[in-house]
Amino acid sequence: MTVGSFASATGVVQVGEHRWKGDVPPGWDIAGNTNGGVLACIAARALLEATGRGDPVTLTAHYLAPGRPGPVEVDVEVVKAGRRFTTATAVLRDASRPLLSVLGTFGELEDPGSVLVDGDPPDLPDPESCVLVPATETFPPPFMGRVELRLHPDDAGFMSGQGSGRPLVRGWFRLLDGEPIDTVGLLLASDAFPPTIFNARLPVAWTPTLELTVHVRARPTPGWLACRFSTRFITNGFLEEDGEVWDGDGRLVVQSRQLALVPRG
Repeated sequence: MTVGSFASATGVVQVGEHRWKGDVPPGWDIAGNTNGGVLACIAARALLEATGRGDPVTLTAHYLAPGRPGPVEVDVEVVKAGRRFTTATAVLRDASRPLLSVLGTFGELEDPGSVLVDGDPPDLPDPESCVLVPATETFPPPFMGRVELRLHPDDAGFMSGQGSGRPLVRGWFRLLDGEPIDTVGLLLASDAFPPTIFNARLPVAWTPTLELTVHVRARPTPGWLACRFSTRFITNGFLEEDGEVWDGDGRLVVQSRQLALVPRG
């Protein structure tokens, strides 16, 4: 089987008892910095290999410095190996400094059925009726050429300077060329969309993530993912962004929250 672009970009090779290496290719960047979700996925693949588990269940990433294309290393420490879950930490670094510190719990996701679902997937037009976010050298960033992202028409106005006035972004997400999305790919989906505050009529500029937490609830069915990201509080130079990702069967597969800095004008 041919390894897809995303799987290849986030792949790792073990080079020591507690160390893995990866290589971030160009093109996965935003304003010259590698997308934070890509870095989290590289760390997650090393953690999955170290723990011997199949899926990330919960992962928290603290961003220490921007990443650039090139080689990276991931140092992993298993904190506890239990019967159902294994918890481990990792630090991802480039040649000069640490970029990312991660704590995660890993296991095997099963589907015993839902007990309570007090929510619904976002109300989206079909993907062909949504607005494709194209890749450019500046804005939208090159990263958009590595995935396919289609925004709800009501949430795409910021691209022409006409933000909706609501810190809300909804849309469809998938990998290119029919590459299937595994549970590591769900981590990428949680950090692939434009920041919500682009629609709050604040500066459209680099919005650094300080911390990202992702709860993976289920393995997704193949196809498009329906995504919704919203912000309620923009205070003291910070904002939170809450995310939901639903698969084609209408199942919630990811919840996320990140804390980011308000971009400077």
